[in-house]
Amino acid sequence: MSATSDFDPGPFLRGFVALRRLTGMYPAGHPVIAQKVDEIFQPVQQQLAARGAVTIDIIHEQLHVNGVVCLGDGASSAQAVRELSELGAHSVELRAGLQPDELRRAAEFLGSAADGSTDEPIADRLAAAGVSHVSFGRIVALDTRWRAPQWEDGPRQPLEPSYGEALTRAEQAFDTVASGRSLDAVNIRQLVQLLIGEVARSSAALAQILTLKEYENLTYCHSVNVAILSLMLGRQLRLDDDLITVLVEAALLHDIGKTRVPLEIVQKPGALDRAERKLIEGHTTFGAEILVDTAGVHPLAPTVALEHHRGITGTGYPDLGDGVVPHLMSQIVSVADIYEALTGARSYREPMKPEQACLVLAREAGSKLNTAYVKAFVSAVTFFPVGSLVRTNCDEVGMVVRTNSRDPLHPVITITDDTFEEVRQQVDTSERDGDGRYVRQIVQSIAGRPRSSQLTALLSSAT
Repeated sequence: MSATSDFDPGPFLRGFVALRRLTGMYPAGHPVIAQKVDEIFQPVQQQLAARGAVTIDIIHEQLHVNGVVCLGDGASSAQAVRELSELGAHSVELRAGLQPDELRRAAEFLGSAADGSTDEPIADRLAAAGVSHVSFGRIVALDTRWRAPQWEDGPRQPLEPSYGEALTRAEQAFDTVASGRSLDAVNIRQLVQLLIGEVARSSAALAQILTLKEYENLTYCHSVNVAILSLMLGRQLRLDDDLITVLVEAALLHDIGKTRVPLEIVQKPGALDRAERKLIEGHTTFGAEILVDTAGVHPLAPTVALEHHRGITGTGYPDLGDGVVPHLMSQIVSVADIYEALTGARSYREPMKPEQACLVLAREAGSKLNTAYVKAFVSAVTFFPVGSLVRTNCDEVGMVVRTNSRDPLHPVITITDDTFEEVRQQVDTSERDGDGRYVRQIVQSIAGRPRSSQLTALLSSAT
């Protein structure tokens, strides 16, 4: 749960949904109903006594309490969230003065409110049912295009040559499938070898992949980047060369199903409605179907395409049944997929800094993501990956040119100026003075990206 909120809405929502069902099964005075009301009323009453009101919002299936995102165990509340959303109750407000019987009446009301048989305002209907301290609301998706950042449609040129070639080949492969033609497995294998043999060995390419990307991350760009990130994680996990090849191929093709989703939905700014969300979630099934029908593709590729949005506890989509745990390859790609998506720009938000993205992965570890894989990924990428721009406590601007595996928060950096034109000196921020204190500390990541020539000069200073 969020550090700024001492109220976890999950148990309340689960109890409230259960109460809604019970009111349809038992009469008002039944002990089962009274017990459930008491169970959920007491924690809420404590909050109301302290605050006067509690508002719980469901925004993109994420719970917020009084406007603050709740970082609790969302998986355990997923079913309750879905039921409330389907009933149109995206927001629940509870106010001081609430009585236990009002909770029962509110749950009973919600059970019959979805029939749409009247246009009478919901507040009037609640009042008529004897409920004056509980309100329900529907969150309407707004068109946010008017304030959307205008990002580039792809990486700014020039790129490191092998990375640029990989992106061009991937774009051609995705365009081929989008046009209704078959994927060429030979070309995919060649692209996989390019990624393993050249792109992953280039510091300049890794710098362009690992750090925040100030461009609209199109599907083919995202797929190449996820393939490299999966490769880094696979090597950290000490997979052998044959498994690495399979992993990179599967990661490269994990989102191929998006070629069957209209581009305006894939790139839509703002919230998706229910039909659009169902279509975008269908890209996992579409991808598996495409790859199953593609001769020469490794059999694990369709599995990863199908499972990469499923959590290790059985949450996510598509629904494959209770207790179905994603394949280990799918679990690896899931970690890389989330990190890459967070550090890439979107029309509705700016890219997230690497250290922030690593913290999101840590939050999802154990519920959605494999904890061991998250730890290995953060060790491989680090909070400040190669290519990150940082500022030190000496007010110096620097670029990370090498990481310290034994001290990941203190990498080797090249000191430069604010224009990235001057290579001043290389320093190891893990160095300590005679008293054992760090000589330099990184105090923040900074936005911006040097030109390709500047990037090469800064990285070539590493020894």
